Amino acid sequence: MNQDAFLALVRAGLWEKDIRLSIYGEIDYQIIYKLAEEQSVVGLVAAGLEHIQDVKVPKEDALQFVGRALQIEQRNIEMNSFISALVEKMRKAGIYTILIKGQGIAQCYEKPFWRSCGDVDLLLSEDNYSKAQVFLNALAESVEKESGKHQGMTIGSWIVEIHGDQHCGLSARMDKRIDDVQREIFYGGNVRSWMNGKTTVFLPSPDNDILLIFTHFLKHFYKGGLGMRQICDWCRLLWTFRFMIDKALLEERLMKMNLMSEWKAFAAYAVEYIGMPAEEIPLYEATDRWRRKAKRINAFIMSVGNMGHNREMNCRGRRSFIGRKVVSFNWRMADFLNHALIFPLDTLRFFPTIVYNGLRLATKGIG
Repeated sequence: MNQDAFLALVRAGLWEKDIRLSIYGEIDYQIIYKLAEEQSVVGLVAAGLEHIQDVKVPKEDALQFVGRALQIEQRNIEMNSFISALVEKMRKAGIYTILIKGQGIAQCYEKPFWRSCGDVDLLLSEDNYSKAQVFLNALAESVEKESGKHQGMTIGSWIVEIHGDQHCGLSARMDKRIDDVQREIFYGGNVRSWMNGKTTVFLPSPDNDILLIFTHFLKHFYKGGLGMRQICDWCRLLWTFRFMIDKALLEERLMKMNLMSEWKAFAAYAVEYIGMPAEEIPLYEATDRWRRKAKRINAFIMSVGNMGHNREMNCRGRRSFIGRKVVSFNWRMADFLNHALIFPLDTLRFFPTIVYNGLRLATKGIG
């Protein structure tokens, strides 16, 4: 029942709606806090606590959530300031970038500062990617090995990741369509903007962002690290721009990428588990078929935690690269069996590419 109460609090915080928790019996708020940390949604649950109508949360537990939410808020303020300064520096150097995920999506939330922030992700055209590598590497204290058109680095207390593409590495068919979306962003001018203080930060246009967020969390689903925060991001984006979404374009893109089953299953998950209004999610179908898939998706998300949090905790102490890769491969095999029960055809279609890419990176000492 604690997991049900946790989901109810996530829904309350995500949509700012009142809830009643007495139906869940005696609640252990330490278990709720642990689940919220695992899924990186402490701020949402803290916001949800404000909407409880029928039970009193123990003072110590309430203070724990509020204290952590205030820490998240301060972190967000500092990150926004960092992004503003970084974007300005890059523009002065003639480098133009699009902010993806993270702080841009946070602006779709009722309480943007209570969304747990992660890395700073920048999407760049080919020319700007090369210039950004040189420019940012000079500012960084440490730099990761480049993997494809992706490189992470630490600048001050922040992890910055630059991306020359948003490939998922699941199928060439998917990546080709993602390239089309990226061309629309850079060469078609299909962007929106966020006024971050006095700095204008460019983000993908809603139609493009929806697809990038969706395919990004699918990558994590198939590669073992999907968390609830990523689905919440998708829902808030869909909700915020619900009157602007080109549903025909979305359907066309999903059909070309052969991802309609995934979209409908995750739509069912969004409605059933985190309270997304059914009428506001395109292509949603209220049938038992998709509800069954949603139930399995929920079990997987609760098991692995955000970005594989629970697996990372279990893997601590395994310091050798080979040891980590053996454990990772075992997880991939378990995921293959689990995902095959949800999306049998696509699991079979994606698995060889996932294994190939994993082995390729392992030989380069990446990951």
